[in-house]
Amino acid sequence: MNHGEFFVIGATHRTAPLGTRERLALTAEAEAGLAGDLAGLSGLGESVVLNTCNRVEIYGVGTGRETRGRVMAAFCARQRFALPDFEKLRLDLCGPAAVQHLLEVAAGLDSQMLGENEIFGQVKKAYAAAQTRGSAGAVLNRIFQKTFQAAKHVRTHTAITSGLVSVANVAVDLAMSIFGGLGGTHVLLLGAGEIGTKSGRAFRSRGVAGLAVASRRIEHAAEVATELGGCAQSFEEGLGRLGEFDVVVCATSAPGTVVSAEAVREAMGRRQGRPLFIIDLALPRDVDAAVAGIENVFLYNLDDLACIATKNRSAREAEIGKCRVLLRARADALWSQVAAQFAATEARAGGQMDAAYSSRRLLLAATAGCPT
Repeated sequence: MNHGEFFVIGATHRTAPLGTRERLALTAEAEAGLAGDLAGLSGLGESVVLNTCNRVEIYGVGTGRETRGRVMAAFCARQRFALPDFEKLRLDLCGPAAVQHLLEVAAGLDSQMLGENEIFGQVKKAYAAAQTRGSAGAVLNRIFQKTFQAAKHVRTHTAITSGLVSVANVAVDLAMSIFGGLGGTHVLLLGAGEIGTKSGRAFRSRGVAGLAVASRRIEHAAEVATELGGCAQSFEEGLGRLGEFDVVVCATSAPGTVVSAEAVREAMGRRQGRPLFIIDLALPRDVDAAVAGIENVFLYNLDDLACIATKNRSAREAEIGKCRVLLRARADALWSQVAAQFAATEARAGGQMDAAYSSRRLLLAATAGCPT
């Protein structure tokens, strides 16, 4: 049996479509519950859970394939997702390949928006949460700290972030093409989290006529509205006034849809034929998919925006090879350190077993009166 193996199990935008990622995405409560499940798994010594709109990944240190199987089973049980279906789309890497993958994730090479900055902060947050829970030990501490150094090095010494195209900027450009300019448009942010706030900044920078922020926590809406030079509304008020806005950015953490087709039809009845642009940046999605079939409504989700962004990333794609060479060298060096760490652990474990075996022989010999 292996005494140590670094691995990653999960699903990403490369392996699973949006609808499946919705089912796999962890709510805050489910993520905490999964962390508790993992803490009790036999053979799993350390773990970090990375949960974003494009991926859910479990990085761990365990005792081999059986441990990875238990991790998958625990995750699928928590999400009520059939294990055989998960096995068809899972990401399952161990050893050097898992190290390389983590480095590319943190550096933004594995993102839908190539070179994006947000993922670096999300990886750091996931690692910090594991430290707080006590689930990150000596191996993951070394791997993640070296990962952050490598990601910073790549961003500093390559042009991977040049001409960066963000979800927010793609959404703004789409809005301009729909309305022919943003000077007369009014924007509603449903959700006052980081993604909604960044989108609000992008729209405000293009000179929208007005901006409102609606959140289930009115004090949070007021804080973001003050920053963006807009007004705050309760969540229910925002939903009730959809027809007054030209652009609606949905970025809540709700477990299901919050904008129904019926609500949008009612809103369109008050808009007298004027188009409504709805941007769904949430996972699970905030907007009923049936909304896309309503006349004069333009609905775009995360995968839609990512497809558009791929057309504008040629400058960064030229840097991918250079980034991978840099990351490969660092991944190889890091794996050498981790392998040595595992070997030292194995040696200590073997020494303890030899000592225990010798003691047992002496005890048996003394008891039986036999020579050792």
